[in-house]
Amino acid sequence: MSGRPMHIVHTESSCGWGGQEIRILTEAKGMEGRGHRVTLVVPPQAQIAPAAEKMGLTVVPLDIERKNLGALWRVLAWLWRERRCIDVINTHSSTDSWLVVLATRLLPGAPPVVRTRHVSSPVNRSPASFWLYQTAARHIAVTGEAVRQQLHRDNGFALDSMTSVPTGIDLERFSPLPDGADRSALRARLELPDVPLLGILATLRNWKGHAYLLEAIARLPAELAAWRLVVIGDGPQWQKLHRQVETLGLAGRVIFVGNQDNVPDWLRALDLFALPSYGDEGVPQSIMQAMACGLPVVSTPVGGITEAVVADETGLIIPPRDADALAAALVRLMADEGLRARLGAAGLARARERFGSDRMLDRMEAIFVAHGRPAR
Repeated sequence: MSGRPMHIVHTESSCGWGGQEIRILTEAKGMEGRGHRVTLVVPPQAQIAPAAEKMGLTVVPLDIERKNLGALWRVLAWLWRERRCIDVINTHSSTDSWLVVLATRLLPGAPPVVRTRHVSSPVNRSPASFWLYQTAARHIAVTGEAVRQQLHRDNGFALDSMTSVPTGIDLERFSPLPDGADRSALRARLELPDVPLLGILATLRNWKGHAYLLEAIARLPAELAAWRLVVIGDGPQWQKLHRQVETLGLAGRVIFVGNQDNVPDWLRALDLFALPSYGDEGVPQSIMQAMACGLPVVSTPVGGITEAVVADETGLIIPPRDADALAAALVRLMADEGLRARLGAAGLARARERFGSDRMLDRMEAIFVAHGRPAR
């Protein structure tokens, strides 16, 4: 722990599930482990709520899913009771950020706010958004340097008002298959075929690029027909992607497995990883997890992805929304086991150097100390 113990409150208005929610939980649990008190304020129906409770985190259910007077009143009432024992509030999505900053402006003695921006999608250039990020929030944490530079370039946010804090992962949990371990036995336990496997791990949202990956698989040459695609994750594109598999004649070549708790084992069962995102990315956790498991990666230069994937060193970078380029990159790696091994080893070394959760916790802790409530 750096300095005094703090009471850190995280707010999240989203009811969905993905890398943002996983980061909040990882950070919250890590801060608790460093001696801080952590509280999560989320809608009662949010998927993060039961996950947080399962981890032993303190959850306050508040209906903050929408921007309206009722939600503002609920935040005000809760903050009125708790404001004096909170050192900093870390907001994560647009709705909870607006509700929290308005509430703190209305309450004397309210705690300061740090805004975390997780994705690379454009921020509204209105005066109101500028006020939210540059006046109402004490500081902005972003999940990649590319996002920080984008907000400076496109929105005029001061560089010294933002700190890049890539998401950290548990490098003891995410690691390669141990030497001498039987990958065939692992695949059998996961009910996967013992053939070359390409994988993608992401919530099934359109901008993650699953549709382009399926198109690329359909364009592989006959000599690579033994390869199978393992789709790990669930989400709103589930039915659409299943229909695309049928349309492209890929039945039997694509395996949908839904959300999985034992993600490291699923990654260790793979030979190759792809995430052809075309929007809304910081530095995706799934890419860092794949690299930490020793996998070569094919991805795009969206958001902060190239802060993890170094082209032709730890993986291959292709243009977004380009199924032909994606297919060519897959062919290059699928046909060259030596290249896969070299890129995977370099990715593993980079992950061990840069992606550990302690690095994320150190940076976020420093932000909370610097911009939270002064020591009392």
